[in-house]
Amino acid sequence: MDLGLAGRTFLLTGASRGLGLATAHALVAEGATVVISAREEGPIAAAVAALGSPNAVGLAADLTDPASAERLVAGTVARFGRLDGALVSVGGPPTGTPMSITDDEWRTAFESVLLGAVRTIRSVAATATVDPEAPPGTAAAILVVLSTSAKSPIPGLTTSNGLRPGLAMLVKDFADELGPRGVRVNGVLPGRIGTDRTLALDAAQGNAAAARRRNEAAIPLGRYGEPAEFGRVAAFLLSPAASYVNGSLIPVDGGALRAL
Repeated sequence: MDLGLAGRTFLLTGASRGLGLATAHALVAEGATVVISAREEGPIAAAVAALGSPNAVGLAADLTDPASAERLVAGTVARFGRLDGALVSVGGPPTGTPMSITDDEWRTAFESVLLGAVRTIRSVAATATVDPEAPPGTAAAILVVLSTSAKSPIPGLTTSNGLRPGLAMLVKDFADELGPRGVRVNGVLPGRIGTDRTLALDAAQGNAAAARRRNEAAIPLGRYGEPAEFGRVAAFLLSPAASYVNGSLIPVDGGALRAL
């Protein structure tokens, strides 16, 4: 199936590794151009080198900075002349329980997980390339990386449990407002994918191998997902091939999520 991504340009935040980088690989393989962003220059340069394509460039930015979203969008348009959407990922907030997370940790997580994402969605939507003659849903698309914590709490990830459901509801809200303008907005809920973040969470439990076995036992497919499996789903949802998918929250979790 031709996803219709050739010649399109996407901004990907939090994309120097893990799920964002996997999505960048999938987009570039389909002929899209990408701007990948993260906080530090070194990992960005390594990610661009790993992509090995003139269709990929990197920009450093911290989404807790209120000016970062507009700067990233402007940089993308300056480099490639257009912007057809974005993968909005802000990484994982700190671990902890309801009684251990401090006020400062809540404020920092709010700035990153929720407000940083909202600023990015607004900036991308305001600048995205939308052909008024194109069939509705085939122009720009924004995909927000959430977590299964948007629907069911994950032990030890209190800040994620508190903030992801709110951002998931905002995905619906943005979809309502931006759909008539030709911009689709969806969320994707990764479960246990074998990223550095997931492996670090396993290791934090004392015995990484045992933690993984316990987690895999709760997944109907019996294994962790591969980042590339997530990347292919994300690339599809960003593509015109998914033109009638809007305001949706799609789990990529091997069937682990028990909530509707």
